[in-house]
Amino acid sequence: MDNKPSPKKNSNIEQLKRVLGFAMPYKRILIGSMLMSVVLAILAPLRPMLIQLTLNKGIQSGNDAFFLFGPGAFIIEITIIQIVILMFESALRYYFTYSSAKIGQHVVKDLRMATYSKIINFNLSQFDKTPIGTLTTRTVNDIEAVNEIFSDGLIPIIADMLSIIAVLTYMFYTDWQITLICLAPFFLMIVATYYFKESVNKSFVIVRNSVAQLNAFVQEHISGMSVIQAFAAEESEKNKFNKINATHRDANIKAIFAYSVFFPFVELISAVSIGLLVWWAAQKSLHLDIVQSQKTAGIVTSFILCLNLLFRPLRMIADKFNVLQMGIIACERVFKVIDNDDYMKIDESDSQLSKAKFKGEVEFEKVWFAYNDDQYVLKDISFKLPAGKTLAIVGHTGSGKTSIVSLINRLYHINRGKIKIDGIEIEKIDLETLRKQIAVVLQDVFLFSSSILDNITLMNPDITISEVEHAAKMIDLHDFIMKLPGGYSFNIMERGATLSVGQRQLLSFVRAILYNPSILILDEATASVDTETEQLIQHAIDKIIAGRTSIIIAHRLSTIRKADYIMVLDNGEIKEMGNHQELLDKKGAYFELIEKAAPSIPQGGSFKGFP
Repeated sequence: MDNKPSPKKNSNIEQLKRVLGFAMPYKRILIGSMLMSVVLAILAPLRPMLIQLTLNKGIQSGNDAFFLFGPGAFIIEITIIQIVILMFESALRYYFTYSSAKIGQHVVKDLRMATYSKIINFNLSQFDKTPIGTLTTRTVNDIEAVNEIFSDGLIPIIADMLSIIAVLTYMFYTDWQITLICLAPFFLMIVATYYFKESVNKSFVIVRNSVAQLNAFVQEHISGMSVIQAFAAEESEKNKFNKINATHRDANIKAIFAYSVFFPFVELISAVSIGLLVWWAAQKSLHLDIVQSQKTAGIVTSFILCLNLLFRPLRMIADKFNVLQMGIIACERVFKVIDNDDYMKIDESDSQLSKAKFKGEVEFEKVWFAYNDDQYVLKDISFKLPAGKTLAIVGHTGSGKTSIVSLINRLYHINRGKIKIDGIEIEKIDLETLRKQIAVVLQDVFLFSSSILDNITLMNPDITISEVEHAAKMIDLHDFIMKLPGGYSFNIMERGATLSVGQRQLLSFVRAILYNPSILILDEATASVDTETEQLIQHAIDKIIAGRTSIIIAHRLSTIRKADYIMVLDNGEIKEMGNHQELLDKKGAYFELIEKAAPSIPQGGSFKGFP
């Protein structure tokens, strides 16, 4: 297989440039961190230099003091200088570490907002093919790894490299021969660092993938726990989880093994370098006079400190490169979410209905739609529903009923054709306005872990409690809510677990009524409620559909009979359309559905053939 590293490098550089773009609003902090790294690099060789000076001039030569304490106080003064430098360096390192981490947190916050803002505008098709746990990983874990680019990656690497360069410059300037001897084992260090980086990098890639799989698995299976327990599948699901968990463990153990080998090896190389230094100094001292031997002792002592200053960042620099690499990989995953173009696009060139109230006329013109490629679930759908009228859609499962209502408020994009409201294509209508004037009541009601009031208003501060109470009274739900602990402040827990199916359905009706929509969509909204509960909301349905465009996916005969129009769908195509009596007289597809359902269906009965 062809090895093409350059595109990968270019890709990494592009990702790094892009994430640095998120740091540009905080460039003052970024520039400050870079300047501090330069100053820290300059300060790095100062202490070894002063130690050498102390040994050469203070202890062995007995030179007088520099400035403060008078003759013979050289040691005191140079010690004070070192303490001052140490305190200054410590303060600088504190601010360097703090500012680097601060930039990372700012970038994480902005990047997470950009990612989440993109996710909430995705077409529903993205959620159909992307596990929720994976998106959770992108928004939380992967973006947290981006923080490490700044706190433990790029900026610290630059600081360490500058420090290494400064120390090496001092060493070569002081004695290039000793420096070369000390650096003789560095070839082994470079080889070990390369293999360590590659090994840990491969392990971390597996770890990241395993984390995404773990999140997706846990999210999905906790949500479907009732199904797992109902079918006694706990053991098999536990075994599946164990396999993913074991992969995550094994990858971490491989990384731990690499660390446990690399760090002792670095210590060994450091010891060999110091040993070579001492050996060379001992050999050289045999051929030098006393004064030169004393100077050599100062150089050896300062070089031992320099080697420690070299090996300290070298021990960590390979790890930091891995942190940087993993941060870049995380960036690439996050940017794939941000760059995903499967989201709601608005044509700003024509927004005639951006502020106006809809009349509610709905028109489909030769609409074709497929969830996957060319496997069309709607084929050449054309109809016009006048404003204020009610359309009931009937048909077998998979006929395309839900697809039609999902397209009206742009939850999915159509493949071909046009959908218009009041004569304007919906792609040219402000999306927020479009959805605020279309209320949807689904069979499977989703409620958030919050209060009843928040679930009804969706935390819209413009809606008052009195408006909520009025809407609740319309469907006789107010008294039930007030009997709950805390009334409208009652916390219904995740997915409305503390309420029955019928009660959750009633809350969704209150939500729909409250927003006073121009267009109402009921997607088998009464399918999950019993006859008694349906009677509570039937009169409310009659009220809210009066004078309002309504599209109802129906299974109750009482609802269908009242509709102005009935559309019969079969295999994504309109078989016939008309009112109840017209379609019965026609004795076509609608008549056949009724005949197959039951010879005689009571007024409030259900079409068993209309799932």
